[in-house]
Parts: sequence; C-alpha cells; structure tokens
Amino acid sequence: MKTSIILPLIGYLLLVAGLSVFAMRKRREGNFLTEYFLGSRSMGGFVLAMTLTTTYISASSFIGGPGAAYKYGLGWVLLSMVQVPAVWLSLGILGKKFAILARRYNAVTLNDMLYARYRSPLLVWFASLSLLIAFIGAMTVQFVGGARLLETAAGIPYSTGLLIFGGSIALYTAFGGFRASVLNDAMQGLVMLIGTFLLLFAVVHAAGGMHSAVDKLQHIDPQLISPGGVDNILTPTFLASFSVLVCFGVIGLPHTAVRCISYKDSKAVHRGIVLGTIVVAVLMCGMHLAGALGRAVMPDLPIPDLVIPTLMIHVLPPLAAGIFLAAPMAAIMSTINAQLLQASATIVKDLFLRVRPQQMGNEPLLKKMSAMITLLLGLLLLLAAWNPPEMIIWLNLLAFGGLEAVFLWPLVLGLYWEKANAAGALSSMIVGAGCYTLLASLSLQPWGFHPIVPSLLLSLIAFVAGNLFGQAGKPATASTLFD
Repeated sequence: MKTSIILPLIGYLLLVAGLSVFAMRKRREGNFLTEYFLGSRSMGGFVLAMTLTTTYISASSFIGGPGAAYKYGLGWVLLSMVQVPAVWLSLGILGKKFAILARRYNAVTLNDMLYARYRSPLLVWFASLSLLIAFIGAMTVQFVGGARLLETAAGIPYSTGLLIFGGSIALYTAFGGFRASVLNDAMQGLVMLIGTFLLLFAVVHAAGGMHSAVDKLQHIDPQLISPGGVDNILTPTFLASFSVLVCFGVIGLPHTAVRCISYKDSKAVHRGIVLGTIVVAVLMCGMHLAGALGRAVMPDLPIPDLVIPTLMIHVLPPLAAGIFLAAPMAAIMSTINAQLLQASATIVKDLFLRVRPQQMGNEPLLKKMSAMITLLLGLLLLLAAWNPPEMIIWLNLLAFGGLEAVFLWPLVLGLYWEKANAAGALSSMIVGAGCYTLLASLSLQPWGFHPIVPSLLLSLIAFVAGNLFGQAGKPATASTLFD
C-alpha cells in the first residue's frame, strides 16, 4: 500500500464528503422530490456545463478509452474527438423546450416527461424497467474502473478498493441528493482538467518529447500511428457507428437528459453549451493522447485498461500521482452518482408512486425511501462488480447503446412531432430494445455497423409505423406541448 498516494486521495474523499454535508444543509424548502432529484432546478451555466461533462465522461473515458488508444494507437485519439459535440447536441436539441415543459408538468424524471407527452402507463413501465436493466451494466463498469484505479495506483487489493470506492459513493449520493451530486461534479470537472494537463505533460516528457514518442510508436508497430489503427479496426463503418453511439445518441441517455431540466434560466443554457463543449474537447483529446503515447513509455502492459493508473505511478512523483488519482476518480464518481440518482428516482417516482399515488405527500416516507433505495442500489452494484471483465469500454458502450435504442426517438420525436402518439413511441421502444439486445448478444454487425445503427433505424421505422395505428394525444396535452 502506497501511503504517499493514498493520503491525497483520502483528502479528496473528505472534501467530497464536506460538499455533500454542505448540500444537505442548503436544501431548499418545498417539494422534496424536486429538491432531492433536481436540486430545485437551480443550476447556473458553469455548474450545468461541469455536471453534463462529468456525467458524460466516465470510467470509459479515463480508463477504457485511453486503454483502447494504448492498444489501437493514435487513430483512436482522432476517433474519440467525435464526442466533442455531445454537450452541444444535448442542450441544443433538448434544451429550452425540454426544460419549459418539465416545469409545466412538474416533471422530476425523464419518464415523467414521457407520461406527460404520451399518457401511457405501459410505456412508462417499459421505459423504467429498461432504464434499470441498462443502468446496472453502466454503473457496474464505473465501480470496476474505480476499484482498478485503487488497485493499480495505490496498491490496494481490488476487493478492498471496491468496498472503499463503492461505499463512499453510495453514502454521499444517498444522503446528499442531486445538489450534492452537481456541486461535486463542478469540483470534479476542475480536478479532471488539471489532472489531464498534468499527466499528458508528464507522459510526453517521459517519452523524450512528442517527436520521440511517435517514433517509438512507429518502431513498436507502424499501425499505431496510422489513421486506421492496429488491425485496421477504425473503418468508415466503425467511425459512423461510434459517432452515433457516443455523440448523437447521447441525447437519449436518461441521466444526461435529466440535467437538461434542472438548470436555472436561458443564460445558463448558453453558457453551459460553450463551456461544456470546450471541457469535453480538452478532456477527450488529453486523456486519449496520454493513453496512446503511454505505449511509447510502457510498451508491454498485459491489460490495456491499466495504462492510466500505471502511467500515474511511472511518470509522476508519488504526491502528484496521488493528486492526479482524484481526476479519474472524479470522472467515475460523477457518472455513478448521476446514474444512481436517476435509478432511484425511477423506482420511487415512476414505479412506487405510480402504484401508490396517495403517498405523494408523505415526505418522511419519500425521504427514507429515496436514501435507502440509493444506498441499496450502490451495495448491489458492489456485488455485480466483484468479478470484472478485462476491458470495460465494451461493456460501457453496450449499456449506452441499450439506453439510446429505447429512449432516443420517443424523447426527440415527442418534443418535435405533434402527431406522435403512445402506440408509435411504445413500438419504437420495444423494437429498439429487442433489436439491440439480439444483435449485441449474438455479436452481429450488419454491413459492419455497430448494433446501435440498425437498432435506431428500425426503431425509427417502428415509431412511424406504430404511429399510424395509435390515437393522437389528448387535445389538452397536445395544445400545451405545441402551443
């Protein structure tokens, strides 16, 4: 166990705990569900940018993505930059209209919005169960990433690191709620930026400069510096699939969409778009480039996902490594707390209160339920992450794709197509989920495309076809939505 690395990390976790206590004290009076799950819709532009960025950038971006760049070369760095417009697309397409309607319907979750639009309890139940299943996979990835960081960088056994990491997140998310989540996101975004600059500079220095690093990569394998990457994995169809999966499709991710209904005003949206896009560009380029160039420093790592934590120890002084360890930890923690809160909101608001609406005003019960369900989910995820896969990026992308296949078209078309109805939305969800599950489980890639591409195409066709057989929404609903 490396004390010089662990001490700064302990300090960081204590700071996270302090912000959570501060958030609990700052909770506003009023509707508990709106405060606990949305922070009373009070985010400004800087916090909005940071929480969207840190929610989107996860263990896959700090562990899995650089691991893929280490394995496949500089071409993967270029590939990672297709993610830069993700914040701009999310806020630009959902943005103002989504937030205005959420306030009008007092929506706390994405499923609240879907019910307000389509008036279908069956659709909400299907959406809720799909979200919970996909989130189990997505959050398991984050827990694995955090435990691997502690194992490699701090010398803590994987199981012990998993207990420390998972327990900390479950506690501060359960008792701090959304306000604690976004305050920590703002701090974690700054930590991620500083850590990225620090590590990239140290890696380039250890490799003898950028020119020397590229020469070493070419000597190891010329394909490491080719646009197509090792084994020519980066084909045009792969690029198209990846762009849909990690950029355009992000609009349909529930934990991203809920950030788009929790900001304060229009000024916050405009500032969030600019700042968020810049931060994503810097972090994506910096971390993936560090992973690719890291092969020039350490060419023989058996597990690519270990490149970032191993580089931390190899190229940074112990104290600096301990400080930097907070950066990927921040990315992972911010993603988990967003997904944990969304999963908890789905169980409490979309499932329990739909069955027991008479409990809506029972705040003491809702407070206990929300905290305990969030805590219980965190503990269940510890068990799911106990035996990790070798490369977490593929599991993370699998969960991402499942959420997008279910939610993208019902969300976007519900906002912008007045004649969209529940039959079309439910058809889209079922076809998207079924097609994606079938293709992904059988490892099928029609015409070389990732399963998300045919799944989104078929779910769009199913939406239009199903819409022909359904009834239009209630007149009052349609008029308020499209007034």
